[in-house]
Amino acid sequence: MMDNLRTAANSLVIKIIFGIIIVSFILTGVSGYLIGGSANYAAKVNGQEISRGQFENAVASERNRQQQQLGEQFSVLAGNEGYIKQMRQQVLSRLIDEALMDQYAKHLGLGISDEQIKLAIFKEPAFQNNGKFDNARYTAIINNMGMTADQYAQALRNQLTTQQLINAVVGTDFMLAGETDELAALVSQQRVVREATIDVNALAAKQEVTEQEINTSYEQNKNQYIAPEQFKVSYIMLDAASQKVEVADTDIQSYYDQHQDEFTQPQRNRYSVIQTKTEAEAKAVLDELNKGGDFAALAKEKSADIISARNGGDMGWLESGTTPDELKNAGLKDKGQLSGVIKSSVGFLVVRLDDIQPAQTKPLSEVKDVIAAKVKQDKAVDAYYALQQKVSDAASNDNESLASAEKVAGVKAVETGWFGHDNLPAELNFKPVSDAIFNGGLVGANGTPGMNSDIITVDGDRAFVIRIAEHKAEAIKPLAEVRDQVIAKVKFQKAEQQAKLDADKTLNALKMGKGDEAMKAAGLSFGTAKTVVRTGQDPISQAAFSLPLPAKDKPSYGVANDMQGNVVLLAVDEVKAGDMPAEQKKAMVQGITQNNAQISFEALMTSLRKEAKIKMGDSIEQQ
Repeated sequence: MMDNLRTAANSLVIKIIFGIIIVSFILTGVSGYLIGGSANYAAKVNGQEISRGQFENAVASERNRQQQQLGEQFSVLAGNEGYIKQMRQQVLSRLIDEALMDQYAKHLGLGISDEQIKLAIFKEPAFQNNGKFDNARYTAIINNMGMTADQYAQALRNQLTTQQLINAVVGTDFMLAGETDELAALVSQQRVVREATIDVNALAAKQEVTEQEINTSYEQNKNQYIAPEQFKVSYIMLDAASQKVEVADTDIQSYYDQHQDEFTQPQRNRYSVIQTKTEAEAKAVLDELNKGGDFAALAKEKSADIISARNGGDMGWLESGTTPDELKNAGLKDKGQLSGVIKSSVGFLVVRLDDIQPAQTKPLSEVKDVIAAKVKQDKAVDAYYALQQKVSDAASNDNESLASAEKVAGVKAVETGWFGHDNLPAELNFKPVSDAIFNGGLVGANGTPGMNSDIITVDGDRAFVIRIAEHKAEAIKPLAEVRDQVIAKVKFQKAEQQAKLDADKTLNALKMGKGDEAMKAAGLSFGTAKTVVRTGQDPISQAAFSLPLPAKDKPSYGVANDMQGNVVLLAVDEVKAGDMPAEQKKAMVQGITQNNAQISFEALMTSLRKEAKIKMGDSIEQQ
């Protein structure tokens, strides 16, 4: 099918056509025309068969879709047998749902007229040319897809009928104007509140705790006192830049002799040109030059190359690699020599060789310092890599310590302090090094030192050999180490309980009209009134909208916790109507109706599946 589609139209058309008829292929079995039948069906839905061919075609389409969407990631997923099996199950489930929808649409008597089919075909952009329906284009596309006009019309009819069902279900949910206004008023409602805060931290400072309470809290919350995995590392760092090497005059002379090309400026020629559009013009210019005409003046007057013309035709100094072939092949060897008329890609040329600068090699004295630096760098790199190998061998041969590696490297190993996964020392903060420490298997049994690492190269100019000097596995900290934390936790919990009891007691008094005395006794007072909105995400706003509406001149009271964990007494004094902009109201209604429609549609599909007789094919059950 895909080959036929590719010959039918361009990629945009293919996408459009797929969008129109892919569901129809699935629902009506049109794919049987495209990929052939099968002795084994994929499933039967109330007696309607979903052929194995339909199923495999749908699976291939889903694979293509995911491959285009996920790219290389899909190649990894495709290698997972479980993932592919799940994908195939999802495709079959979708085919069954679509068959159920098709059957239900027919049961309801939904249908599409011939006139609607004709109109849909005429309006399809894939069948249009310059905005108008093109019958030849339409015929060519469906023929190349292996379908007749009647088959395509029937496929389109089924798809539109099913869409009619979907629209009917989705379109049944709506909100009356009164409901919309009432909901908008509720959502935009505001409440005026006052707060009286019981400071839990202040209460915690006054609490007394017993040893029994400390021990109980620690035992119940041990997982909160985990010491993360810790490491101490010994390491040797090798640095190419720190290698000490000597450079002798003989080394410099040898390099100079072997790399003459690096210090030699090749021959350069200086040309002047006059460019013309026609051969006749070039011949006329050449005649004038041969009669003693001034090259620069003629170039400024007659040359079509406006850049060189400004300089009297001068092209500047050119080396062989930058000289155009037309100039190289002009046969000019002597200063002042003129060429004949030269045909080129830009017209016709008359060229003069103005000067020749022979190849020149810089003397050793002029480049000695440059060569010395280069030779020193090369020797340092060679020494660096040679040292790497020696240190690596030493670390491997003596795996009990870094002593042998230290001796070969000529430096002492450095030992870090304790660190964990999230605070690697800066001098070791390279991914290859961190991978070796945390995932390299260098830790010995029961936290003992393990083996030395191999050479770890980073940034191209540094290398490390590391050894885990000490290791602490993740463990629960002893009570002695976290005693202060446990005490603080117990005090806070006790203070929180006391604050809640005090708040509840004061709340009851407020509700009974004895709030003034109770607030005074608790040392509390309500603060300045503020307005909160229903959409507020803070706990105070949310608690305020959970309280009953206040009566006239009588606040509604409640208790909440603020963001800091303090206990707060709330007084709701007033409820005010808010204002919801028209666009926000429209979006709210649209979201609610869409959500309700989705729920209705899912309920319909659940019901259809529950009542349906669905039988899986033998080959499908075996998968």
